Amino acid sequence: MNKKVVIIDYGMGNIASVQKALDFLNIDNKITNSHNDILDSSAIVLPGVGSFNQGIKNLKDRNLDLLLTDEVLNKKKPFIGICLGMQLIFEKGSEPIECEGLGWIEGEVKKISNENLRIPHLGWNDINVINKNYYQNIHDLNFYFIHSYQAVLKNKSEIDSIVNYGSDIVSSLQKENIFATQFHPEKSQISGLTLMKNFFQKNVKE
Repeated sequence: MNKKVVIIDYGMGNIASVQKALDFLNIDNKITNSHNDILDSSAIVLPGVGSFNQGIKNLKDRNLDLLLTDEVLNKKKPFIGICLGMQLIFEKGSEPIECEGLGWIEGEVKKISNENLRIPHLGWNDINVINKNYYQNIHDLNFYFIHSYQAVLKNKSEIDSIVNYGSDIVSSLQKENIFATQFHPEKSQISGLTLMKNFFQKNVKE
């Protein structure tokens, strides 16, 4: 591919492991928050670990919220969000206070509420795939999770997969050029790497 995949650096961690996965897959990439790099990219990855409120604040402080919205919603650039990067694309979140998100997906992000389960949802768990588009050739649907909040979508047709943790929780979603996972594909061994490979093969042409 002629243009790099950009991994958005907005001060919310988990960037190095995403780059390591892309390097392993021989996908040309760059960690950046440069507007010019993002404009010139072939696809956008938004990773992240931390609170919803801080994530949105960091994007706005770097003037990335409107730029990413234009690139993804208007220009239809391929986008993959991971963990917090999935949550931030919703209309609103509540970690630790209620605040607006990027608003690309209708719905909100709420605390997982189950007194009988350990929170955060931490470790390996099997997912149930609904839309197999990016899950081709993945035989072990066991992925690595670490999260205390869950995404609640208004449009159920955008749900790609679910994971059961006391109740069904959205584990991945897809809407046009947008794909996002609550789990960490970059930490999910061969299954996660295959998922990332499938996404870029389908969306980024050589």
